[in-house]
Amino acid sequence: MFRSFDPVMAVREFLASLGMPASAVSLLSTVILVAAVGLLAWLSYNFTRLILVRIFTRIVRRSRSAYDDKFLETRMFKRLAMIVPGVIVYYLASWMLRENPGWLTFAHKTAALYIVIYATLTLTAFIEGWHQVWLMQPISTGRSIKPYVQIVKVLVAFAGILIMISVLFRVSLTSVFAGLGVATAVLAVVFKDTLLGLVASVQLSTNNMVKLGDWITIPGRNIDGTVIDMTLYTVKVENFDKTILTVPTYALISESFQNWKGMEDSGVRRIKREIRIDVRSIAFVTPELLDSISVRTHVAKWLSENNEDIEGLRNGGTTSLTNLGAFRAYMVEYLRNHPHIDSMMPVMVRDMPPTESGMPVEIYCFSKINSWVPFESVQSSVVDFAYAVAGQFGLKLFQSPSGTDLEALRSVTNQNHKI
Repeated sequence: MFRSFDPVMAVREFLASLGMPASAVSLLSTVILVAAVGLLAWLSYNFTRLILVRIFTRIVRRSRSAYDDKFLETRMFKRLAMIVPGVIVYYLASWMLRENPGWLTFAHKTAALYIVIYATLTLTAFIEGWHQVWLMQPISTGRSIKPYVQIVKVLVAFAGILIMISVLFRVSLTSVFAGLGVATAVLAVVFKDTLLGLVASVQLSTNNMVKLGDWITIPGRNIDGTVIDMTLYTVKVENFDKTILTVPTYALISESFQNWKGMEDSGVRRIKREIRIDVRSIAFVTPELLDSISVRTHVAKWLSENNEDIEGLRNGGTTSLTNLGAFRAYMVEYLRNHPHIDSMMPVMVRDMPPTESGMPVEIYCFSKINSWVPFESVQSSVVDFAYAVAGQFGLKLFQSPSGTDLEALRSVTNQNHKI
């Protein structure tokens, strides 16, 4: 009968045959066996790295699907291959170091921790690869699941840490969880940002408050731009000056912010600007002013709709019509006939409460163009026209005295003194 080969006994017998004492045989055989286990682990690492990883890489590269490329980019296969040396060390140590309990315990703990670490890294790489596959789908446009992906990664990492604690201190997972219950207050402080980010991410997503590509404004934080990234902890916004600002995710829940998505989806954008009229220039319409403004189609239409007797006014009749009222009527009709103003939306030109800087006249309407640069052009043209046409109604624009005005006043004063 053949006796099965036992490498441990073979090493011991070989060292004993050299005439070494028993203590030296025990120590040296342990060192040799540990070195052998390490060598086998190194060989297995090189085998998996050079053989298996290369095989997986070639298969993925030749595949027509672009999905498996994402898992290759996250290095999932490399991390998976790294588990093999740990498994080999764990089982070889049980066989080759069985007569050295101290070394066996150390090898088992080290190998188990190594396996848990790379298993956790492999799982997080798989989750990230799946996330990259999701981003390739059309449905992912404007829908960020990155916060949820990060939540799952945190949970996987947390589970890995718990298993490592269980292995390191030789306690059951039940005992570890019981200890966590005692340390709840400490954990709440340590993971405060994570918990706040988790709650905020769920609320933002559930209530559809903000998505990737939305234009948001947070005045208190100098944020006015497009959301380019959303994570469990932060929201990244690219301002229109191309600066990039980050704000904590939970800040979008605890603070107010303005989302312009509704305006962009509606296809229109509001124009709300005002010009200042000198109240001393507001007066009833005179026959001379009536002759100059009644030739304008919009004013004539408004006068007829409001039963104003144009001929009577020209012959010295009374009227409640003011030049400011005629100006407002004219501007309303002008806006309703403007090719870039939506006449189906509210169109108003109204008086605001007077101030020490004149009578504000507000222009309120909606542009059919809501893209930033073209919209500003439309808005500017409307306001420019209002400034230009106001003088034709006998209205004077209010403007605080400037350097030129003061200089002219000084010249008049000097001339009066000379006289």
